[in-house]
Amino acid sequence: MKKIFLFMLMALLAAVLVACGNDDSDSASAKEESNSNAEGNTTENSEGIKTVIDSPIEIEFWHAMSGGHEEALTKITDDFNASQENITVKLVNQGSYDDLSQKVMAAAKAKNLPVMSQAYEDWITEYLDNDLVTDLTPYVNDPKYGWSEEELNDIVEIFRKSNTWDGKFYSMPFNKSTRIMFYNKDYLEEAEVEVPTTWEELRTASEKLTMEKDGKKVIGLGLENSVTLEFNQWVEQAGGEYLDEETGEFKLNSPEGKEALEFVNGMIQDGIARTAGEDGYMSGPFTRGDVALYIGSSAGIPYVADPAKETGINWSAAVLPAGKEAATPFAGTNVTVFNSATDEEKLAAWEFTKFLINTENTAYWASKTGYLPVRYTALESDEWVAYKEENPVYGVGEQQFDAGFYDPRVVGANELKNAVAKELDKVLLGELSVEEGLEAAQEAADNILGN
Repeated sequence: MKKIFLFMLMALLAAVLVACGNDDSDSASAKEESNSNAEGNTTENSEGIKTVIDSPIEIEFWHAMSGGHEEALTKITDDFNASQENITVKLVNQGSYDDLSQKVMAAAKAKNLPVMSQAYEDWITEYLDNDLVTDLTPYVNDPKYGWSEEELNDIVEIFRKSNTWDGKFYSMPFNKSTRIMFYNKDYLEEAEVEVPTTWEELRTASEKLTMEKDGKKVIGLGLENSVTLEFNQWVEQAGGEYLDEETGEFKLNSPEGKEALEFVNGMIQDGIARTAGEDGYMSGPFTRGDVALYIGSSAGIPYVADPAKETGINWSAAVLPAGKEAATPFAGTNVTVFNSATDEEKLAAWEFTKFLINTENTAYWASKTGYLPVRYTALESDEWVAYKEENPVYGVGEQQFDAGFYDPRVVGANELKNAVAKELDKVLLGELSVEEGLEAAQEAADNILGN
């Protein structure tokens, strides 16, 4: 009996040892599998991004910057590349924004998209519809590669909203600008005109500043040729709306739209306002002293500053005059990453995006280009505050954050704006009445929207 009990005890111990051995083996296998997954570049699981970049990788960033803007982007990119052991970002200039948009869509059809690109919000909506862009939310929230809630909320709120679709980030803000009003300080002083702050004051000032000066005709107000392309600014100031993003309803053909078009067209027809015409951009006529006031992009500051030094124009800038409401559109693009990239390329693009818009670099970018810092910490940084004290015009754009809005992000928004602008231009050229122009704009918009 004693021998039988001893045999059973030994058998039990053996079974336990075998079981323990299997557990150890299973555990080791699981660990090996986990390590294998980490090294195998699995993009994401419940524990976060598992991609590892342990060998050199080069990614392309398609952009449409030029002149000093491109120089500043190149400097930041060179700094990033120098800071990396394995990641190299190659900048590829694709020309104008229109060129960039067309080349991205052509590349999508040919299945050779770059890793990342600049993109307007409505472009990204279209990319989303075609499953072309990467959801950056896992990268934003990742404990290793992402941001804390505080870091995320450091992005200026309106830019966070404009880069979010259904609660997910498909891009990050980069070169964001707003409209400001440039003015010739000497002309205003000589005419005893205060810087206008309302539509009424803008019209009165434009009347007084339209004058003969040193043998040439000076026009009070200058407007970009794209004034009708960006007519959302004027209708929002009149208290209306250009297009409802949620419903897709075109709303410019309204009492507020009529008021806005009558205001702008009235000044042009009365000869106290003009567009840039053959100059292309109003920075040229303004720095030659051909106009006294000029409404244009904050990103145009460098294009005013340098020529003004040569021509001796004494100038400054202010926030836009308000209609019934203060309103200014935020223009400029964002950075988006395409789905066709590998996991390593996506992670490399995310690392570059973080660097591109960190506190130091977004402040540097703003100081060199006239675009806006996209982080609150940059807006409050000693370097940026000191820069604005020396160069006050660079601080004008951010004074309008509370009045800022962004374009509707519907697919075809750009095509719609071009079609509407074509009809509104006919009003400014005297070919259509205000009412006829608005009706034509409505028809053009409905055709594109399918309404």
